[in-house]
Amino acid sequence: MSFATTMQVLFFQRNFRVALAAALVAVIFFAVPAPAQQPDSPAPQPSRGEPPADASAVPDPPVPSAGENPESTFPHLTSTRFWLSGQANFIFQTHPDFHAPYSGPHSLNPRYEKATSRLMTLYTGVRLNNSFEVLVDVEEAGGAALTTGLGLAGNTDLDIVRNPLLSKTPYLARCMLHKVFALSKDKVESQRSFFSLFEELPRRRLEVRFGKFSTADFFDVNSVGSDTHFQFTNWTIDNNGAWDYAADTRGYTVGATADYEDRNWGFRFGEGLMPKVANGIDLVWKPWQAHAENFEYELRHGVIPKKPGTIRLLAYTNYANMGIYREQIIKAAQQDTTPDITAHPWHSTRKYGFGVNIEQNLTHYLTAFARFGWDNGKTESFAYTEVDQTFAEGVGANGAWWHRKQDRAGLAFVSNGIKKDHQDYLAAGGLGFLLGDGRLNYGRENILETYYTVHAWRGIYLAPGVQHIVNPGYNRDRGPVIVPSFRAHIEF
Repeated sequence: MSFATTMQVLFFQRNFRVALAAALVAVIFFAVPAPAQQPDSPAPQPSRGEPPADASAVPDPPVPSAGENPESTFPHLTSTRFWLSGQANFIFQTHPDFHAPYSGPHSLNPRYEKATSRLMTLYTGVRLNNSFEVLVDVEEAGGAALTTGLGLAGNTDLDIVRNPLLSKTPYLARCMLHKVFALSKDKVESQRSFFSLFEELPRRRLEVRFGKFSTADFFDVNSVGSDTHFQFTNWTIDNNGAWDYAADTRGYTVGATADYEDRNWGFRFGEGLMPKVANGIDLVWKPWQAHAENFEYELRHGVIPKKPGTIRLLAYTNYANMGIYREQIIKAAQQDTTPDITAHPWHSTRKYGFGVNIEQNLTHYLTAFARFGWDNGKTESFAYTEVDQTFAEGVGANGAWWHRKQDRAGLAFVSNGIKKDHQDYLAAGGLGFLLGDGRLNYGRENILETYYTVHAWRGIYLAPGVQHIVNPGYNRDRGPVIVPSFRAHIEF
């Protein structure tokens, strides 16, 4: 290691401790009630939520969610049946050298590296009448990922292209038909966004969507931990890591969702196509062979009296051409070879799991969230990431608290784990689609992330951040890793 590199490592390590201490002090400071005064403007309610059942309670507004509209460079179309907007997200990340006595084909590179990802989206839509609309989004994803996205279960950048061989040309991201069936005459306000152009909706309704979309657009949504544009960027903080949701390499599937919404609760169901191979770009167009079901119950009720909150319970099942870890371990031992989870004839196996997603307003501008996820862990991690059990918790703060209403800040911790069969497979030298150090001294992968999003001007937002990762890829022999980041985001 050169003298310059050594000094760089010491610099990152020393300044990470300072940054972490500053973030903790900031969170403690934000938790102290501010002097009574008029806020710049009330924070909007989550677009999918309803007013509290107790009309006498005056709830604290939550931090604006990913689906709501931040300030943009150009004004959006209003009082019209059309929608046109866009965004560009650039995330720069790096890490210094870290301790790694050995590495495998799918290890995070222990030497200094840097990478910048980009994600640009054009959102369009047209409302054909008061209950039916068509939404079409075109996207371009490019740039690079640290170690091409390998070596971490909780990868540090959700925007990355996990397959560097994919074309960099724009592609159709979403194309949805959205129909609303009114089940009551009374209406509630709805904020227009690229997911829905309706300004009001029936209080009790059934919403049906069909086409191409991301399952994570409508399930396991969290107002302070689901959006790489303004919030956290780690995969297992923005989503439930143990939820192996149906998706191609870019995160999209083709299917349908049905969402029943009442005053204080909702229930949604989703059916989607699975990829042909793990993390593959091609979907299986024979749903009787490979498919996924998702179920979510949402209760809009806080766990703290007279403060709004939401509890979401998730369940899913996947049927796809997934290998079984134990079978491949036994097969490799008999043949004195390294196990290969893909070395099996086509067969449809089942994977299932559960999740809990809780968010709770703590003060006027501070919202906490927590996620727990579990899956059976016997079958191959296939679509999202290599996590069989996860627990995450964090807080998000709205900058209106300190008179910066478009700013946001957050701090979160996530702990990921895998089941014994999965551990044994990696320890024997097997490769997953993300992990594979050649060996494994198992330990839970623990990640701490903090960020601050600054509204610079109109639709321009800048966000420094940092992540600290212990046991990358579940390996006690490697790390820890410090990943500073800088995000530039444009809304137009």
